[in-house]
Amino acid sequence: MKITDVKVSLVEAPLITPFKTALRTVHSIQNVMVILTTDDGQIGIGEAAPTHVITGETLGSLKYAIEEVIAPVIKGIDIAEIAVLCERVDRCLYQNTSAKAAVEMALYDLWAKKYQAPLYQLLGGYRNTLKTDITISVNDSVEMVNDSLAAVKRGFSILKVKVGKDPIGDVERVVNIREAVGPDVVLRVDANQGWTPKQAVSIIGQLEDKGVQIELIEQPVHYSDLVGMQYVTQRTQTPILADESVFSPKQAIEVIEKGAADLINIKLMKTGGISKAQQIANIAQANGVQCMIGCMLETKISVSAAAHFAAANQIVTMVDLDGPSLCVKDPIEGGPIFEGECIQMVERAGLGFLI
Repeated sequence: MKITDVKVSLVEAPLITPFKTALRTVHSIQNVMVILTTDDGQIGIGEAAPTHVITGETLGSLKYAIEEVIAPVIKGIDIAEIAVLCERVDRCLYQNTSAKAAVEMALYDLWAKKYQAPLYQLLGGYRNTLKTDITISVNDSVEMVNDSLAAVKRGFSILKVKVGKDPIGDVERVVNIREAVGPDVVLRVDANQGWTPKQAVSIIGQLEDKGVQIELIEQPVHYSDLVGMQYVTQRTQTPILADESVFSPKQAIEVIEKGAADLINIKLMKTGGISKAQQIANIAQANGVQCMIGCMLETKISVSAAAHFAAANQIVTMVDLDGPSLCVKDPIEGGPIFEGECIQMVERAGLGFLI
């Protein structure tokens, strides 16, 4: 079962509503899909999101990295040698984490198909259901309240509220959402690096004083400012989640050692795929640090791979895999079943797609 062909194509999915954060506004997903073929006719697929403001990648750079750099180093290798394949993918490029992630997903899809088992079972099989939050884009307070109420009506009990674009109005936004949805809905607040350390301490302190009940604050300051992250973490009671500050296992160790955050957000587009994501999860588990599994603006293809990883790992206690819920329709059939906030793993081999 050797890799014989590597193809790249465009996968598109319009969003139900524009996705707005402190970093960008997106109206439609345009990602890269990877299709690997083996000498016995098996197919494995993966997906890469060109999130230039976070990973630095574009559609063009993803296509080139996969076709011209990664493909030559994996062709001819048997899928049973999954560790060798992942190492080759990792070493052939310095960064390009999303390109690596897409190829790794397809490799793991084939690997699990070889052994005729769902991927999550081969990775650990801790559970077969997950509960995800859904993102509330940053807008004016009235629109965010309306979007929050609509999400609750759709059956979501965990909301990830985007802020950071207008620090002065962020307290009002979150307070209004809490008052509108009531005390039983879990609120996660994501600043997407939009605050300074002092702004973060002030805003979080005000929310704490008002008793708003926030589960966590994600990436309050710039990804490179671990001293600032530490400053915020030490001066607030609300747990701080590191996102853009952690791409690699080495960065995870640094964040934990410095006490720069209480929690870590793992995203396959940041880690370069499942193999490095697993290393970060192992580091976190060894240090008693709980993890979230997150995604960029991704379709069901790559979000399904992240769901398999999350379902296999006990240390992943929070799920932010709402990509399919933000899209008008799925670009592929099969895979885990996304129904509102519930993600149900299926028992088909690999990632479970009907291809």
